[in-house]
Amino acid sequence: MSKRSKRYLESKKKVDSDKKYGLKEAIDLLKSFKIAKFDESVEVAMKLGIDPKQSDQLIRGSISLPKGIGKSLKVIVFASGEKAEIARKAGANEVGAEDLVKKVDGGWTDFDVAIATSDMMKFVGRLGRVLGPQGKMPSPKSGTVTDDVETAVKEFKAGKIEYRTDAGGNVHALVGRVSFSNADLEDNIDTFVKHIMNSRPASAKGVFVEKASVSSTMSPGIMFQI
Repeated sequence: MSKRSKRYLESKKKVDSDKKYGLKEAIDLLKSFKIAKFDESVEVAMKLGIDPKQSDQLIRGSISLPKGIGKSLKVIVFASGEKAEIARKAGANEVGAEDLVKKVDGGWTDFDVAIATSDMMKFVGRLGRVLGPQGKMPSPKSGTVTDDVETAVKEFKAGKIEYRTDAGGNVHALVGRVSFSNADLEDNIDTFVKHIMNSRPASAKGVFVEKASVSSTMSPGIMFQI
């Protein structure tokens, strides 16, 4: 078990682990913690009332948050010909066809988002074992398999985020930075939470969102009310 830092333990004392705070109150509390020497990421985690063993209850998608996420993502594109040139002009960090597939298949994953045109999926499909576990495999549901590479590249470079439920039925998302204003963090979190709630699978029974928490890179989680 890793040893918690003194900063983390001091912050933990401020959090009532049995309480569900209002969102504004949770953000105020998060911002009251002693800050690190870098601009920490802020993340939301939601425990969903789904059966992760049922494929029709899994959730995966992407969303552009109203205030961005405070960083430019590193985007690669699997494309050829005219689409490859369009992707380069749109700002993709790396573009390629079978050559790029081979590079990633060899273990290179130094990027945040992978986009593929539909005709490239016959080659990209074999990368599932490499990109699947990292949540980077191109998918139509997340908007990363598309022939409109210009729009996709620009949106993801600007901070459009992908999300997917994990094996425990949880979904996590980067929603900003500690340096964001309280209002901007609230706007991003509220947008993401509402988006997930509206994505409820028809087959999910009972309470859909069991709990939700917000935390920064170095802080404990703070549960908040939905």
